[in-house]
Amino acid sequence: MRRVVFLALLALALPIAAWADGIDLTNQYGSISISNAGISSTQSQLKSFNGIVAPAGHSLGSVSFTTGALTSGSLRWGGTFDSTGSTFVVIGKGKYGQPKGTIFSGSFVGPITWTLTSAPGAKNLTYTLSGTIQGMLYNGKTVTGTTTQNIFTVNGQLNEGIGHIRVGNTNLAVPEPGTLGLLGTGLVGIAGMFRRKLMGT
Repeated sequence: MRRVVFLALLALALPIAAWADGIDLTNQYGSISISNAGISSTQSQLKSFNGIVAPAGHSLGSVSFTTGALTSGSLRWGGTFDSTGSTFVVIGKGKYGQPKGTIFSGSFVGPITWTLTSAPGAKNLTYTLSGTIQGMLYNGKTVTGTTTQNIFTVNGQLNEGIGHIRVGNTNLAVPEPGTLGLLGTGLVGIAGMFRRKLMGT
C-alpha cells in the first residue's frame, strides 16, 4: 500500500516540478532605441547562463530584442507595446561552458509592458520592459519564458529615443510541463497495477 501511495504522490509532483525547472539568463549594458514604432536593443552583454557567470570584463554572449509598436500609453509615462514583429535572441560564445551559437531564438507573445519605475518628474528615469517570450532553445525544444529588462535614461536622451540597459533577467521554463505530465499519468497507471497485484496476493 505504501508503494501505491508513493507512486501516486510522485506522479502528482512531477508536473509541478516541471514548472520549477528552467534556464536563467542575465544581461547587462547596451543601448536601446525607444520610439512609438517599438523598442530595439542589440547585443546587450550576456552575463550569466544557468549558473555560469562571465569573468569580470567579459561576456558569455549577447541578448538582442525588439518589440512591436506602442499600442497604449506613452513612452514618457509608460504603456503597452505590441508583440507583432517582435524578436528575442540569445547568442552564446561557448567559451565558459555555455552553448556556442544561438541559445534561444523567439519572440514576445502577448502584450509587452513598459512601466515607469522612477518618481514622476525625476530627471533620471527608470523603466521596466517585461513580457512573455516563446521560441526554440539550442537543443530544439520549444520553450516559453518571461523577461524583465530594467532600463534607464534621462529626459534629454528619452526625447532623442535613447535608453540604456541596467540589467535584464530572463527565465525559460524547461522541460515543458506537458511532457512530465504524461510521465506522471503513466506512473499512476503503474501504481494501479501494483495495487491490483498486492490485493490479489
